[in-house]
Amino acid sequence: MVTAGRCFARIAGGEPIALEAGEVVVFTAADPHMMSSGPTASAGPTTADLLDIAFAGQMPFHINFADGGAGTTKLVCGYLACDAHPFNPLLEALPPVIKAGDPGEGAGGWLGQFIRFALAEVSEKRPGGDTVLTKLSELMFIDVLRRYIETLPLHKTGWLAGLRDPHIGKALALIHEQPVHPWTIDTLAKQSGMSRTVFAERFAELVGIPSMHYLAKWRMQVASELLTGSSANLARIAAEVGYESEAAFSRAFKRLIGVPPSAWRLGVRPDGKATPAK
Repeated sequence: MVTAGRCFARIAGGEPIALEAGEVVVFTAADPHMMSSGPTASAGPTTADLLDIAFAGQMPFHINFADGGAGTTKLVCGYLACDAHPFNPLLEALPPVIKAGDPGEGAGGWLGQFIRFALAEVSEKRPGGDTVLTKLSELMFIDVLRRYIETLPLHKTGWLAGLRDPHIGKALALIHEQPVHPWTIDTLAKQSGMSRTVFAERFAELVGIPSMHYLAKWRMQVASELLTGSSANLARIAAEVGYESEAAFSRAFKRLIGVPPSAWRLGVRPDGKATPAK
């Protein structure tokens, strides 16, 4: 976020994006990028000391660049991380770069207030600070997403467009809130206030996949979190995501994810790489 002055942001090989105080830029896929004072500036090598500080976890740390110019630009940088496996429709729907904010308001805008509170929590190191920072980061991200959704053209398709649609958005909310429910196209259409045919066509058009396929993938997302974040057995997890038997759940999980649920719990992923079990 730019809290004072102005600058440019650019993904490697991309076009420069002008930013001024009060605006934030989010690189949703963690692509290599550059922040610069001019649109055609090139990046020099990053010093080893900077990387050492970051990897050592000494945060926050401050960087000052002074080249004799009259202007002053201040940036506050941070990151969010999440487990994108096996199904994360939000991340899949986002562009590589999102720009949002309140130009000209600097730290006085809505996003600027989040930054001010976050910096205060970091500097004061009060009990529960990590939890507060996590929630503030989530709120900032949600606010950026809301602003981005509001800019989407009316004819835009995709998961975010489906979320914005009053009928399909309601169906998505029902699936997310109650994955265990025995949803059918008919029940989702009725709850969404649409006919079965219109609902099925509209859902697939906006979201990109049929509603029942989306439901199955979302259930696997919930199941994957339960597998890595709880000690519940497979039968219980199967029941919590809407499957009547452990065998049916295991078959569906392997078909949609690529590995059996027992292997996923051990950290095995479809690409053959293993991640530490939580």
